[in-house]
Amino acid sequence: MSEFLIDTNILVYPYDPRDHDKQRQAQIILERLVGEGVAVLSVQCLTEFFRAVRWRLAEPLTLEQALLRIERFVANCRVLPLTPSAALDAFRAYERYSMSFWDSLIWAVAKEGDVPYLLTEDFDHGATVEGVQFLNPFAESFDLAPLMA
Repeated sequence: MSEFLIDTNILVYPYDPRDHDKQRQAQIILERLVGEGVAVLSVQCLTEFFRAVRWRLAEPLTLEQALLRIERFVANCRVLPLTPSAALDAFRAYERYSMSFWDSLIWAVAKEGDVPYLLTEDFDHGATVEGVQFLNPFAESFDLAPLMA
């Protein structure tokens, strides 16, 4: 079964009640992917998650709540590091594919980790860059079912 690298925004939406549709969709995606054992995270996404849930939410999580969630992610997901070779790939992709700097780092980690799908709302839905396909789980055309088959 294919793996999916999950961008920070999808990790944060379950704790952000400002957009109920995205909150519910992110909850469904996370429950399914983590439950099936195909959720992949980058260390970068974990650090961004911590910052977002502690300081960017209207009702931030406590330190203990944030750490508990991160510990659960680490226990239940494959977590990939940012390696020097992935960083070099990211610097190249940033310019070549007009990615944001932070998105290029996440893409490079997915590429290096042989993760075929990157779930994010920050890139063109369906675009494929060097073997990694960007999927926006909030796009109307998004359907997880055929990808999980």
